[in-house]
Amino acid sequence: MQSKLYLTLTLAAAAMLTTSCSKMGALSSDNFSINPSPLESVGGQVPVTINGRFPQKYMKKKATVTVTPVLKWQGGSAQSEPATFQGEKVEGNAQTISYRVGGNYTMKANFKYVPEMEKSDLYLTFNAKKGKKTVKIPDVKIGEGVISTSELVNRTLKSAGTAFAPDAYQHVIKQKQEASIKFLIQQAKIRNSELKGVSVQQFIQTLKDIQADEERKALENIEISAYASPDGGMKLNTQVAKNRQKSTDKYVKNQLKKVRLDANVDTKYTAEDWDGFKELVSQSNMQDKEVILRVLSMYQDPEEREHQIRNLSAAFTDLAKEILPQLRRSRMTINYNLIGRSDEEIQAQYKSDASKLSVEELLYSATLTDKADEKEDIYKKTAQVYPNDYRAYNDLATMAYANGKYSEAKDYLKKALSVKANAAEPNVNLGLISLLENDLATAQTYLSKGSGSAALNEALGNMYLKQGNYAQAVKSFGDTKSNSAALAQILAKDYMKGAETLAAVQKKDAMTSYLKAIIAARTNNNSLVVDNLRDAIAKDASLADYASKDLEFAKLQNDATFKTLTSK
Repeated sequence: MQSKLYLTLTLAAAAMLTTSCSKMGALSSDNFSINPSPLESVGGQVPVTINGRFPQKYMKKKATVTVTPVLKWQGGSAQSEPATFQGEKVEGNAQTISYRVGGNYTMKANFKYVPEMEKSDLYLTFNAKKGKKTVKIPDVKIGEGVISTSELVNRTLKSAGTAFAPDAYQHVIKQKQEASIKFLIQQAKIRNSELKGVSVQQFIQTLKDIQADEERKALENIEISAYASPDGGMKLNTQVAKNRQKSTDKYVKNQLKKVRLDANVDTKYTAEDWDGFKELVSQSNMQDKEVILRVLSMYQDPEEREHQIRNLSAAFTDLAKEILPQLRRSRMTINYNLIGRSDEEIQAQYKSDASKLSVEELLYSATLTDKADEKEDIYKKTAQVYPNDYRAYNDLATMAYANGKYSEAKDYLKKALSVKANAAEPNVNLGLISLLENDLATAQTYLSKGSGSAALNEALGNMYLKQGNYAQAVKSFGDTKSNSAALAQILAKDYMKGAETLAAVQKKDAMTSYLKAIIAARTNNNSLVVDNLRDAIAKDASLADYASKDLEFAKLQNDATFKTLTSK
């Protein structure tokens, strides 16, 4: 009887031992690590690399285990792609894990970011089978929380620099009027036929116009350049060029006297105009022009050049007919300024009758006031008087954007593009609005049409920041001093540069201070964290609740001052 009882107990113990060895039980969180830890949002996603290990004698030879990363938060969860592992006797394509020594594995997981993930837990769930039998393996928590600093771009975008379409108004516009007088070979006498030419007549008329409106037109000087063609000796050509200079100078001064104007007349001469010769030959259809140009490049001495060209008898005949007569000339240039209305005159005209101002004057007048309502009125008046100029619509949009009226801004920008579809500034601004709407594809389309806008690089920086491409964002921002530029530098872990940028932001707001607090937290300066958070929350009370959940400040969760600040 005793021997039978002993045998029964022995068999039972063996059975229990066998069952225990065959069981695939709970896995410890020590078997797993994640990178980054804690998780961090990047470009609207939460990527994570999971490194795991199955212990020795865990993965049964006929077992399969499917591991699924799951991010859980209050009221929701998200799953990433699972990975399957198999024992040594399973025929399949999954990674095989040794029963005797166990095995390591790496999984890539990714979750689409939602704000609730800030307070979340990362779990691994298991679907295990040994043969056809399902084996229960408990979930394992391997991570906690998500740092969502990259998502602050949705806030920094609100203070982004928009593309302003500037006026082209100038108080002083430089003008010039040129005329030419041609001479006969080796002559310096001005022929009456030359004085009847169109360019000379326009020259004289310009002098008369300046004299008649000296309030709006200011004569600076007159330049005279006299030339001789390079087909005579240097001594002869020098004298000819000098004489042409003198005769032209005398003519110009007589004209100034006739219209009662006083101006400096600056004169010079060129004895042999080889530069003009080369230019005219290059533009001609002469058969031997390449040969002539080669001679010019081979010989620098003027006498030798002329000798070699004369040796090309047929070519020289063409030169004598087509090129050389055009080089026997004097060029006269009137340099004068158009004087625009003064600021006071523009403002007075706007008040009396804005329709008599040019579009440039109207747009410029908006820059003469710091009052937003006055600027808006001016842009609206400009759009009314000049409906076919896109700039007023665009600049109204920039004002609406700055005030958070994005729908209104969008309407103005659509009007701007209806006037000029390829205008750079409206496309850049619509790109910014598309970024705010999380429509990156549309934003990229608009920004691709923004070439020529001074604000394009900053807008591209915001796009790259939104995409999670921090290095490219930093490069595009360049020296831009904005919250977005600083955020890119923070995410690229250049905290010193980020601090410099924030210090130079022109219009500091709540986000400027909040980003300073993040830099302080990342550089272990708790007192500055509190100081900057206090300032940020004073400007935007909603940041109190945001900061209370922000893992950037995890080390301060038990700090009394931090708790007081963030409990408001």
